[in-house]
Amino acid sequence: MILQKNQLVVRKVEVEDADKLVQWLSDERVLFFYGGRDQPQDLKMVKDQYLSKPDETVIRCMIEWDQVPIGYIKYYPLEEDKRRAYGYPQQVAAWGMDQFIGEPTYWNRGIGTQLVQGMVEHLVKEEKAEVIVVDPQIRNTRAIRCYEKCGFVRVRMLPRHTLHEGVWQNCWLMAYSDHT
Repeated sequence: MILQKNQLVVRKVEVEDADKLVQWLSDERVLFFYGGRDQPQDLKMVKDQYLSKPDETVIRCMIEWDQVPIGYIKYYPLEEDKRRAYGYPQQVAAWGMDQFIGEPTYWNRGIGTQLVQGMVEHLVKEEKAEVIVVDPQIRNTRAIRCYEKCGFVRVRMLPRHTLHEGVWQNCWLMAYSDHT
């Protein structure tokens, strides 16, 4: 288990989670911001892209609320190309994370805020992260508000950063750090 805080649990993803991930990653409401409605995922795609591989540095996890799987999160040390693009030198312990709540009935209940706060605590304490970055699409105001409530600040706009549903989307580079 990665994190447990009240009803919230974050645990490593398992093969048995694949069907639930397929359900979420083929739901147009989820794909509106995560992946794209033109990119629904099938079982093979989920197994290839969302299940952990032993040799990778990405930690892939399921989010549970009251023992019910409700979402997915991954976190990872920033690779050199992203470090350069975002302006973080090699000696800074910089981490990234991406997540979604896949069960729409759990949206707008403050769970995302609890998740991000808990993961920030985990990354700072357990992984010794000095900076944590996210890059939400500018139009994803709900996610941006959540990150700001958790201490992230907008560092700069990333123009044409993410290809989403055939259109290049601008994103915010947002960072959590004692130095931002």
